[in-house]
Amino acid sequence: MKVKSILVTQPRPESDKSPYFDLAKKMNVRVDFREFIHVEGVPAKDFRKDRINLGDYNAVILTSRSAVDHFFRMCTEMRYSVPDGLKYFCISESTAYYLQKYVIYRKRKIFHGKQTIRDLIDVIKKHKEEKFLLPCSDIHKEEIADLLDELKIKYTKAVIYRTVCSDLSDLANVNYDVLVFFSPSGIKSLYQNFPKFKQNKTRIAAFGPTTAKAVADAGLKLDIHAPSPKAPSMTMALELYIKEVNKK
Repeated sequence: MKVKSILVTQPRPESDKSPYFDLAKKMNVRVDFREFIHVEGVPAKDFRKDRINLGDYNAVILTSRSAVDHFFRMCTEMRYSVPDGLKYFCISESTAYYLQKYVIYRKRKIFHGKQTIRDLIDVIKKHKEEKFLLPCSDIHKEEIADLLDELKIKYTKAVIYRTVCSDLSDLANVNYDVLVFFSPSGIKSLYQNFPKFKQNKTRIAAFGPTTAKAVADAGLKLDIHAPSPKAPSMTMALELYIKEVNKK
């Protein structure tokens, strides 16, 4: 069957320069966006139960914009005044620059990696004497904690936001040729919203091995997978698939 419509289970890109828009135009397909999961902040009253004193830490590891937003939200709710001397270790340059929303960038001690925690570890090792706070979601990769443990870094995980399933009831009678997923949580949301979901002729695309495993575990057929040697990005994988099926 030809592909005419695609639903990407993420928020609509803020920029018109997204490769998904290029894909839609180039392949003459409809591409819609709808986040299947979203982030909610943990209330301060729940955070207090973890008995984490923000003032005990002189460095913070920030792995995403959500981590930045919710770290400063929690500080406000806890009535904690963030000291000027706090050191910020950001997983990427874009996350580091996002700090400008909350602090005067040039007056703070800010370090960043290229894109992964392994890039940042070399910087963290130079500051092993610090006590690190790691703000995170209830669903997070253990790779970061494992690396910090390996290096005997003093740190504490602080769950300050949660990943929850979005309400998708308005999609009940809407069908797409391809559903694109980026995390196991997206698959969970699909079945939480539509317990009786049947794949039928719908194609499933998944990014990353954990998402692909979640697709298989749910008993679904995986039609499109990225990254791969031929398609390092999801848009490239979609384009290759559409070229193949739409030429028939």
